[in-house]
Formats: sequence, structure tokens, C-alpha cells
Amino acid sequence: MEQKAKEKEIQVVVFLLNEEEFACNISDVREVLKMVKVTPLPRTLKFVEGVINLRGDVIPVIDLRKRFNLPEAEYDEQSRIIIVEVGSGQVGLIVDAVTEVLRLPSSQVQASPSGIAGDCSELIEGVGKIEQRLLIILNLEYILSTEEQLALEDITAAGREAAAIQEAES
Repeated sequence: MEQKAKEKEIQVVVFLLNEEEFACNISDVREVLKMVKVTPLPRTLKFVEGVINLRGDVIPVIDLRKRFNLPEAEYDEQSRIIIVEVGSGQVGLIVDAVTEVLRLPSSQVQASPSGIAGDCSELIEGVGKIEQRLLIILNLEYILSTEEQLALEDITAAGREAAAIQEAES
């Protein structure tokens, strides 16, 4: 009896931004949090909301709507912070909602059509097709430029200093 070769698949976390579906590889995701208070930091990149304290770790938080130049929206009970690995550290990504975790056969993932993403072409890993839905699958390695990653590391260090001072004072 011939066994059909098992098709490769990827597992992704699906989330909403401006009523559009995006996804990222589940191996990049550490956890998903309900919206918590984000401590703003002065003189940061326009899309950096600030930092959060996650079990003693200071994590910079990015608003993906601002990062992608989408219209801003109020955070609500569906808003989430996805903690992801980016470069050598962790970053929180604010999204409108996390909807599901999906397994997609590789045959349902198409490479990003050249030319559609402009300057962000490496950011889009591919487009997942599920029935009538299209998922834009992000490559989180490219969510930030090298300069922005360095700036976030500085922000994280400043946040750690502020947290240490606050802890010493209490």
C-alpha cells in the first residue's frame, strides 16, 4: 500500500489589523496578552507605544497600526499584545484582535507577489489562501530595520533603568 507523502505545513497565529487578516509564524510567538497599561517613553519612534513589565522583563511595545501607517483606533477588549522574538530580544505587537491559530499546507501559501509591497517586500513572507480568505503572512525578522532594532534596544535599556529606579524608591 502506497502512503501519500505528508505535505509540509506551517502553523501561524492569525490577527486582525484594520479589519484585514494578517498572520505570523507561531514559532516567533512567545505569548499573547490582553491589553495592559503601556508606559510611554519620551523621544521614541512614532510607532513605539512604550514598554511593559512582563514578569520582571521590560518589553518594548509597537503599535502595528502605526507601524504600517494604518488609521489609528482605540484599544478595546479585543485588543491584544503579541509577544514575539525579533532579533536578539522580545517585542510586543499591539493588534486589534487575535482570532485563531491555523495550520496551512505549504501548497496554500504563495510567495509574496513582487512589486506589491514596495519598500516592505521582505516583510511579507507570503500570502495564505484559505477558501475565500487571504492571509498576509509577515516575516517578523523584517518588522524593524536594523536602526529601529538598535533604537528599541536603547528604549529597553532606558525602561530597565526607570524600572530599577522605581523599584529602589518603593
